[in-house]
Amino acid sequence: MTATELTRQNLETGEVERGIRLWDANSPAIQAFETVTAFPFNPDWVLGGTFEPVSDNRTVPFEHLRDHGLTREKVVPGDITLILDGARYVLSAFDDNGRLLLTFGDPTNRATGESATYGAGRFLFVALEGTQVVLDFNRAFVPPCGFSDHFNCPLPPPNNQLRTPITAGEKKVIFRDVSGY
Repeated sequence: MTATELTRQNLETGEVERGIRLWDANSPAIQAFETVTAFPFNPDWVLGGTFEPVSDNRTVPFEHLRDHGLTREKVVPGDITLILDGARYVLSAFDDNGRLLLTFGDPTNRATGESATYGAGRFLFVALEGTQVVLDFNRAFVPPCGFSDHFNCPLPPPNNQLRTPITAGEKKVIFRDVSGY
């Protein structure tokens, strides 16, 4: 078993909370994990956009899956402008240890059947070169909360809700039917 430290701010009191997360390679969830489904690779889902830096103290409120409607302010280093199916989007990605991480939603989050993706949205690391970005939606992935109820993932803010179904990247986590899980 591995232990890692975590800190977060209590949304109601503002106080810093500390905890320890235990990682157990023999947990029922890991034993039940089967696969992550994904769309076939499609080069049409590698899209370009532009990045415009903003002031260091600009934040965007991100609601998290288990915060009961409350939000956490996340620093947003800039705006990503993307044109998709003729619609212009100004997206908010936050800094994740030196990389831009986009939390986005699209109609596949509410779909059923083969085109359905994780309901809370998906994540995408965005390649940044100067003012140009590459959004390779083939690399969109299920966030940690799709694997375990113990993660509290940020949900896509309203401006990151795309109207076009993104039929690229990972779809859903599949667990085997294991008794006790």
